[in-house]
Amino acid sequence: MATADEHIQALLNLPVEDRTHAAKLLLDSLDTDVEDPKAEALRAAELTRRARAVADGKAELVEPDEVRRRVAARLREVRGQ
Repeated sequence: MATADEHIQALLNLPVEDRTHAAKLLLDSLDTDVEDPKAEALRAAELTRRARAVADGKAELVEPDEVRRRVAARLREVRGQ
């Protein structure tokens, strides 16, 4: 049986669309049906804080292309490329 690292390496060799799909499935698998009222309250408070920051003009809004560029640069940095 393949190890998690072997599976990850195989996934990293897939086209970006397939990796995106796999990542979504993995993230969705982490959601549980057990609700944590404290966690939900913290999420709601954070969403409210962020929405207020946007509405007040205090949030730095970043274009999607710039976000992708920053993430790609950070990944290259982390991977030592």
